[in-house]
Amino acid sequence: MVSILSSYTVIPSEATPNCSLLLSESEQINAPTHSLTIYVYKPNHLNKIIPNMNMVDTMRDSLAKILVHYYPLAGRLRMIQGRRWEVECNAKGVILLEAESTRALNDYAIFEPNDTIKELIPKVDYTEPIENSPLFLVQLTRFSNGGFCVGIAISNIITDGISGTHFINLWATLARGDTLEEHDMPLLNKVVLQSSDKKPCFDHKEFKPLPLVLGHADTTEESKKETTVAMLKLSREMVEKLKKKANEGNQGRAYSRYESISAHIWRCVVKARDGYHNQPTVVHIIAGARNRLNPPLPLNYFGNATYPTVTPTCLSGDIVSKPLSYVAHKIREAIEVLTDEYLRSGFGFIRSQSDVGWLREKNDNEGKVESLFLGNPNLNIWSWMRNMPMYGPNFGWGRPVYMGPGVVKGDGRAFIMPGQEDGSVLVAIRLQSAHVEAFKEVFHKDM
Repeated sequence: MVSILSSYTVIPSEATPNCSLLLSESEQINAPTHSLTIYVYKPNHLNKIIPNMNMVDTMRDSLAKILVHYYPLAGRLRMIQGRRWEVECNAKGVILLEAESTRALNDYAIFEPNDTIKELIPKVDYTEPIENSPLFLVQLTRFSNGGFCVGIAISNIITDGISGTHFINLWATLARGDTLEEHDMPLLNKVVLQSSDKKPCFDHKEFKPLPLVLGHADTTEESKKETTVAMLKLSREMVEKLKKKANEGNQGRAYSRYESISAHIWRCVVKARDGYHNQPTVVHIIAGARNRLNPPLPLNYFGNATYPTVTPTCLSGDIVSKPLSYVAHKIREAIEVLTDEYLRSGFGFIRSQSDVGWLREKNDNEGKVESLFLGNPNLNIWSWMRNMPMYGPNFGWGRPVYMGPGVVKGDGRAFIMPGQEDGSVLVAIRLQSAHVEAFKEVFHKDM
């Protein structure tokens, strides 16, 4: 049981620019929701003896300082011209919640992204007008036996995993009393990622409808089915075994950890769903665009620089019967299409749309914003494997023992992330409940 003790609106500690920040094309296609993550810290001699108020003061004061540099996070979204997002940099602030749990840290066992840990993450009220909704919320929860959790909700529109992680790490730097260097300062200028007037010159299948379950005209029936989250761990030895399996007979460039693990997940999901062999299926991937642009985006660029891509359409029978190298190659094809020319063509496609709402979201009968359905017979895989120092943020009371998604939304969505141990990998995936046990069984059996 978690109780909220206090709520603070934190504004930048110094005056910041009062302006509007027009967002890039890659940010226009993101839904106005928040990415939810948690950082878990074990009890130690430092966080056991620090009074709650001192810890909260430290977090609040350092947050006010970092917002001076990241002032768009203290602003609010608004829609202009009925189709484009921009950030009103108005210093309305972010939300910091102080909470305590009656549970000990060990009572949570593993921090699987399910209903149990929702109480450790700030709740975002999506019934509020978007102009009133904070872009960043944080909840500091102390456990009954010492130790604590930092739950984060950060806008999906204006941050990606790299930007968000960098922000959290710099906030932690200030919290423990260290100073920032000049190269730490975020680049907020969106000109480096603004679309030119280039018209689309590719067939952008990432924006086309995905395959449906055979015999279905839409996703309505599949999207209503009960889903469950599974968290699985791959040791370093298991990862190497998968890589070796994926590269058997491969004469070209070796398949990476990500390609090998993604291929294994895809195959196991197809087997668990046990559909028809002639069922079309794809993997939808959110890829980073930063290093694929020419010139690459600067390391300190603050924004959402991701772009969707999709594998070639495959048949379920081929995914389960052909070598893992075949499946890994389909994952690679989805990634390698993302050249500078292709990405800029995609930005041109987005700009050419009179309304981009259909690219980013849907609204249910109650007006609730939901992401597009990417589940059965398909998958949506996110990688947190590179360029994200997930276990870095030390607020002054030690490094986290776990960091991961606070929620995995929607059938078929999976996260691949580094484990705390060297070389291990965690896979968090949400599937229809009827398929979860079969997936877990085949995940290890087919290693």
